Amino acid sequence: MNRKELNSKVKELRELRRMADEIAAEIEMITDNIKQEMTAQGVDTLAGDDWKATWKPVQSTRFDSKAFKVAMPDLYSHFTRSTETRRFVLA
Repeated sequence: MNRKELNSKVKELRELRRMADEIAAEIEMITDNIKQEMTAQGVDTLAGDDWKATWKPVQSTRFDSKAFKVAMPDLYSHFTRSTETRRFVLA
């Protein structure tokens, strides 16, 4: 790929990312509006002609690795492993 083609691809990528950010913001706004309506109606489920929306509390349990590392550093180091990945950044 020559420099002109690469510049064109980067420009296209930037525009698509900008559009994706706008769409994500719109999705978040509409989602928040639906949640506000559910709160106003005092329900955790709404249904329409061909859709159903639920917004319910969910309990989860997660392992606190930071606290474990502080409490048992030797055991923590024994059960951790390092990995290598590649990160693509466009600035």
